[in-house]
Amino acid sequence: MRTSEIHRRWLDFFATKQHEIVPSASLVSSDPSILFTIAGMVPFIPYIVGTEKAPYARAVSVQKCIRTNDIENVGRTTRHGTFFQMAGNFSFGDYFKKGAIDFSWELLTTPQDDGGLGFDPDSLWFTLWEEDEESYQHVTEVIGLDPSRVVQLPWEESCWDTGQPGPAGSTGEWHVDRGPEYGPDAPSGRVPEWPGSPDAEDRYIEIWNLVFDQFLRGPGAGKDYPLLGELDQKSIDTGLGVERVAYLLQGKQNMYEIDQVFPVIEKAQELSGRAYGADEEDSVRLRIVGDHVRSALMLVADGVRPSNEGRGYVLRRIIRRAVRSMRLLGYADPSMPHLLPISKDAMVESYPGLEADFGRISEIVYAEEEAFRRTLVTGTAIFDQFAGAVKKEGGRSLAGPDAFRLHDTYGFPIDLTLEMAQEVGLTVDEEGFRTAMSEQRERARADAASKKSGHTDTALYNQLLGERGEAVPFVGYTESTLSTTVESVLVDGALVDSVQAPADVELVLAATPFYAEMGGQLADQGRITLASGGIVEVDDVQAPVKGLPVHRGRLVEGEVHPGAGAVAAIDTARRGAIARAHTATHMVHQSLREELGDGATQAGSENSPGRMRFDFRYGQGVPRSALVQIEGRVNTLLQDELAVTDQQMPIDEARALGAQALFGEKYGDIVRVVSIGGDWSRELCGGTHVDSTGAIGTVQLMGEASIGSGVRRVDALVGLSAYRFQAQEHALVSQLSEMLKVGSAADLPERVKTMTQRMKDMEKQLAALRGQQLQAEAGKLASSATDVGGARLLVHDAGEGIAAGDLRTLALDLRTRLGEDSPSVVAVAGHEDGRAALVVATNAAARDLGLAAGTLLRTAAEAMGGRGGGKPDMAQGGGGEPARIPDALSAVRGAVAATLPA
Repeated sequence: MRTSEIHRRWLDFFATKQHEIVPSASLVSSDPSILFTIAGMVPFIPYIVGTEKAPYARAVSVQKCIRTNDIENVGRTTRHGTFFQMAGNFSFGDYFKKGAIDFSWELLTTPQDDGGLGFDPDSLWFTLWEEDEESYQHVTEVIGLDPSRVVQLPWEESCWDTGQPGPAGSTGEWHVDRGPEYGPDAPSGRVPEWPGSPDAEDRYIEIWNLVFDQFLRGPGAGKDYPLLGELDQKSIDTGLGVERVAYLLQGKQNMYEIDQVFPVIEKAQELSGRAYGADEEDSVRLRIVGDHVRSALMLVADGVRPSNEGRGYVLRRIIRRAVRSMRLLGYADPSMPHLLPISKDAMVESYPGLEADFGRISEIVYAEEEAFRRTLVTGTAIFDQFAGAVKKEGGRSLAGPDAFRLHDTYGFPIDLTLEMAQEVGLTVDEEGFRTAMSEQRERARADAASKKSGHTDTALYNQLLGERGEAVPFVGYTESTLSTTVESVLVDGALVDSVQAPADVELVLAATPFYAEMGGQLADQGRITLASGGIVEVDDVQAPVKGLPVHRGRLVEGEVHPGAGAVAAIDTARRGAIARAHTATHMVHQSLREELGDGATQAGSENSPGRMRFDFRYGQGVPRSALVQIEGRVNTLLQDELAVTDQQMPIDEARALGAQALFGEKYGDIVRVVSIGGDWSRELCGGTHVDSTGAIGTVQLMGEASIGSGVRRVDALVGLSAYRFQAQEHALVSQLSEMLKVGSAADLPERVKTMTQRMKDMEKQLAALRGQQLQAEAGKLASSATDVGGARLLVHDAGEGIAAGDLRTLALDLRTRLGEDSPSVVAVAGHEDGRAALVVATNAAARDLGLAAGTLLRTAAEAMGGRGGGKPDMAQGGGGEPARIPDALSAVRGAVAATLPA
């Protein structure tokens, strides 16, 4: 049975059981605590924990997932993959244990000809909590499963919880017995004599986990916590591994051999000439390629781009592991253009959108592979330096810190370092590498812990939202001042009955005109005046949980307590400046899309008073001419006084109208659509805006730059800030025009061009004079060469004001003057603008004796505190301190003497 057919049958089966079919959420999780959607239940967590009311009683999905915590096991086990599909069915206060067990048994055992999955009932095992008598009786007495194939486990081996006080429940897991050829028999009986659950061996494969969300758990660490009672609303969430079911039904040995993965492995075999199954290490590498190419395809399809942090780093690592594995298989040419289309063809039946989006996906992946290939070139050069230094000192092993530097700074994988070291007769201090890696991880953990300590535990805010039963109304679209009531007062993250000034406080109001920071728009500031005479200066507004804006500020007068009447007033000047920036952001976004194409999609923004920042996905730099067009387009539309309107509508209707959504943002069923000029620009947006574009005044683009692989950033000034900048620019141009004696600003570019050309001509003349002077000196210098171990060595410090190009010319001239009759080495140095430069040249006779210019140069550059490299006949470096040039030249002399002892 094809994997796409399993996908289809799953949805069809539960649709007949009155489940709402919910499309897969993005791989980019809307939960900020995790990078990716790691399980099918993640999109449903708010309904399970009760922070949001489920819009349906029953749901079913096939969720795309990414997990990388076991990435080192990919290719080495039957079931570890980075990308996988989790099929799930969910109940929110509807059916419970018996219903979930009945549905699962029916779908698993119904013959394939009748629409089921067709597993042999005698091959199925079930594990459950040892105290779950209800499930045990239902499985054994109603379903009729042989009790010898039911394994009861302690709570810690059969439970689920969120990791904090809240819902928790036991689980029931279906396993398939693959037969004695895959491992020993498991003992039977209700007492778990056998350590672990039946999927401990490859014989017993867990395929479906049923979670019974039944209890309210208390505080505690790990699995050591009390169960405080049963939940008012019990839930079911389940997860079936689509890939596991696929390889079992397709008669394959593991998930890498299924129809959605193995075609890539077949192509990799063809490219590399290595046979799958012939050699275990080659087979592991082929499985890594099959898995990682598919994962890269699906991640980029969901908007992730390679970068050096977060999700982008995970994608970059996955692509590089695939490319590296192909290299280790003996294929050094670009492989992704061959492999990625194969993966797309295998996945498109389940995910039709891949076909239309493949142009964008492939461009990103191919560019990342090419970048890594360049990294390999750079890393190889650095490796050569390290290896050369080790051999020069008579060593046999590359130091662990050097191997880690190759990995951490140059992106050079350790297994590639091991391979190359072996090729040149060296080993690698792997223990030292692991120590350096561990130290870095500890630093990262400490940094993450320090950052996390600044985050707020949302449990209390969830409690406050639950007690009020609905979101706090936001009236700031139409009101700037509001009479309201203080509902809650917090000090240092704890609820208080009252607090006296001065104090830092957090207030929850019954309703508010203050905008909480969201979607790139900075929070409002202002003042809350209490009926008792107290005053709170509001510095920030955040929503730690959706629907609960928390006003953070300073109680500067009086007292505040829950129930107090209050007047909340925002800083209208600040709000207006932010609103102008926000509307300008929408206009810049639309103008970018018009100029660069629909692929220039939003990746983030910040709207602050008088300034906007817009991040967008685009694979190359934006030409200055395009920025001029975009800025002109925006400012023209400002003069047209386009109306800015908003309306609430169902999200499907908004998408049908072409409204743009910020990737990765979570939207509800009803969304707010902000439109500019009717249908010119439409975006899903909860922020505040001006009523018409004319209110913005002017927009001044300050430039654009890369902020990561495939992501660009445009900065702009808006309104009065833009006017002030333009006024300063005008004053500067006037001043320059006066200084350069031009009649008008329009003549300024030509005058600057003339002056610049004159300076270039003078520099050429100076360079020619320096060259003549050096040529005149060369004859005298050649006679100063000394004999070192039978070779002629000439070292010379040319002093200050000597450019690197002149040094190179001098070195080549001196080498020519010394001739080819005997070994000759030339090392000349100089400095300009506080920067030292060094050139080393050797003739063929010297190179035959082992005197390579590149090796000598690296030795000298290290002594000078600089760096550089080159070929055996000519090498150039610099960057060190001019005062250390004598040390560099002495290092060259010492290296020659060490190579050619007298």
